Amino acid sequence: MAAALGIVVLAHRGAVAADKPAKEKPYALIFGTVWDPDGHPVYGIRVKIRRSDHKKAQWELYSDHRGEFAQRVPAGKADYVVWPDLKDYKLPSGKHLKAGTEVTLHIDSQERSDTGLHLIW
Repeated sequence: MAAALGIVVLAHRGAVAADKPAKEKPYALIFGTVWDPDGHPVYGIRVKIRRSDHKKAQWELYSDHRGEFAQRVPAGKADYVVWPDLKDYKLPSGKHLKAGTEVTLHIDSQERSDTGLHLIW
């Protein structure tokens, strides 16, 4: 009987340990909105992000129906460059959009940095 109880206790400890979530690495969040020249949010714009000391984009994502995007980046001091990539994007109206200036963001630690990407005609 004692042996059976011991097995149940050990099995329970193993189940509790398995239920603990994995420890998440610290991160910062880059959050932004893509705006058209008239101040409306734009859906489906490819957004690229890279560390300022790198030449190529390390992250690529798309703006959602509210024109918003969010990307986790490693926590710690770093500068990031964020820009829209309009290479394959066409407006339903037939008008052509151009990328505005790219945005540089500074991250110090575990924080959220908000920005806007403004497109031009």
